[in-house]
Amino acid sequence: MSSIFLLLQKVHRKVHVSSMKSNYSEPKIYTGGVDINQWSKLSRAEQKKALSKHWYVHYRFRNPDTGLLTRQTNIKGGANRYKDRRSRYHILKTLKESLEFLLSEGFSPYEDNTKLIEKLDNKFDAKENLKEEVINSVDYNSNQQVQSQQQDQNIITINDAFELVLTLKKQVMTEDSFIKYRSRINKFKAWLLEKEFTLKTSITDVTKKVVVEYLNQRLIETSARNRNNIRIDLSSFFQTLKDNDVIKENFIKDINKLKTTPVRNKSFTPKQEAQIFKHLEETDKVLLLFIKFICYALLRPIEICRLKVKDVDLEDKKIYVKAKNQPVKIKIIPDFLLKDIPNLEKYNPNNPFFSRDSFGQEWTSKESSRKDYYSKQFKKIKDDFSLGKDYGLYSFRHTYIAKMYNNLSKNHSPHATKSKLMQITGHTSMDGLENYLRSIDAALPEDYSNLLN
Repeated sequence: MSSIFLLLQKVHRKVHVSSMKSNYSEPKIYTGGVDINQWSKLSRAEQKKALSKHWYVHYRFRNPDTGLLTRQTNIKGGANRYKDRRSRYHILKTLKESLEFLLSEGFSPYEDNTKLIEKLDNKFDAKENLKEEVINSVDYNSNQQVQSQQQDQNIITINDAFELVLTLKKQVMTEDSFIKYRSRINKFKAWLLEKEFTLKTSITDVTKKVVVEYLNQRLIETSARNRNNIRIDLSSFFQTLKDNDVIKENFIKDINKLKTTPVRNKSFTPKQEAQIFKHLEETDKVLLLFIKFICYALLRPIEICRLKVKDVDLEDKKIYVKAKNQPVKIKIIPDFLLKDIPNLEKYNPNNPFFSRDSFGQEWTSKESSRKDYYSKQFKKIKDDFSLGKDYGLYSFRHTYIAKMYNNLSKNHSPHATKSKLMQITGHTSMDGLENYLRSIDAALPEDYSNLLN
């Protein structure tokens, strides 16, 4: 054997076994056998399988007796108590970075690290104790589990946050409004669970980016208007959390509202109105009176569905209307309507004024369901007259407000006309009424043919 070969062997042993070599391998994170960077591309089943396994940080350290890099005990740090990728990986990534720091400072699982702990205590503020927690974790003297449990007790989970908000909202919203609100909020919650969140995930992990992703999906699947309505409810949700010191800010306010074109029902022509009234007089007098409450009392369909027998005072000619988010408002019953209202004294005063196909009967359905029922009844009439989606029960309200505006304007100034009309329609501001009149084209000019010569 040549002398040069023997020399090469000697050098090899010196280079690869001597203390000049690194005493440890780079710490790595085991994530259930999948590439964490490809998580979003994994199927739901693949993600679930990965999360069913224990995740941990692992590394090797040179054994002083054998001189070989030896696998050390896995470091989990309580990460597997979380069932979502985001929380687990966040904890393990922090542990990995801290372990790398400790190893670079001279930590050894085979030696007494008391001096290293003292060194780090002097080097960092008391608040920066994460490195010491990692030392304790890998040095088998850790109370990290207890500390993690204490941290968990301070975390407001997604489940806790949703329960808190819905409990509070139920006390301040009308029943129908709360049902719609709860439905939208729970759909968002279900979407979070379809992603990588769980009921035990901290609500602070639901970021602006997450909400924007959800709103974009709703925009694609529904409409800009629906997306904006969901944004309003989510803003109310996060504002409640902020008001109760659960989160620091309501970031929904920074998410823009999309521009939409409002959908408004068309007004009826005099011929259409006359034909519909004649048809209903012969086929459905209950629906006809329902519509007359819209035309003559200018009530909205949902307000009519809230009326009880006791709310219609025929003797004093008053209607006591339960409006949304405000006290009961009083409307007069014009004589034009009074003559068509039946006497319901024999009925239970707490029964709905308009029941299914009749008056004053018991009807346990919710207000929104009653409104849907009468909308469907009118849909049959629309089909009979081949009226499209541009027409609805609201069309009667637009028609009669425009009619009253034009009749008033014949004998009053524009300002006086609007002032009198405000008392009738219930608009709370002149600007609001003017915008409404413009939207229904109530104020049309006289024939201007003489200006075209």
